[in-house]
Amino acid sequence: MNRGCYLAFGLLLGGVLLAGVALHAGAQQQAAPAAVSQAAPAPAPAAAPAPPRLVGAIAGHPDWPAAKSPSDVDTVDHLVASLYDVISGPAGQRDWDRFRSLFVPDGRISVVLPESSATKDASARKGDAVFLTPGMYAERDDPYFKAHGFFERSIANRVEEFGNLVEVWSTYESRNAASDAQPFSRGINSIQIVQARGRFWIASVLFDDERPGLTLPEKYLK
Repeated sequence: MNRGCYLAFGLLLGGVLLAGVALHAGAQQQAAPAAVSQAAPAPAPAAAPAPPRLVGAIAGHPDWPAAKSPSDVDTVDHLVASLYDVISGPAGQRDWDRFRSLFVPDGRISVVLPESSATKDASARKGDAVFLTPGMYAERDDPYFKAHGFFERSIANRVEEFGNLVEVWSTYESRNAASDAQPFSRGINSIQIVQARGRFWIASVLFDDERPGLTLPEKYLK
């Protein structure tokens, strides 16, 4: 075969190779969109975790008794009236679930114990204060209420408010029967109240009784 044939053959072979490369490149370009369309979708972003509950928050006590009635806790006046109402009545069972529902779960009922001198029946006592949870108060006083009538009411309330904080300085009087002409005890309930979660709650009650040498001033009787 002469040189011209080799040259012609070489040109022909080069043309075939170039055509093959062009066809291969075109096939790759046509296949590229299909490869993109078949790619797996990107995963959705993970949901943000719920914020942790605050230690000691009301929301951390889902089993705490709910208010027996919205009207027990919808205003400061109703809350205070409910407190007096739930512990008052003739001898018998009190509704302790209703009582607890008026308080925040970590609420306190506290009584101030004055200093006293020794008598023939009792030794001297230093001043002190007793702090009870609503449950402890119910457990301690339930036997008394089952055996004795007890009626307590407010005769004057002084209310101070700031934001969701309320202080009620409530003058009370207590009777053994609703018909008693005179109370057997009078004193002050210092009631701290908070507004939260759509209602009012008692955070604490601290009380002290009138006694010899300690008389309620006139300004707390009206």
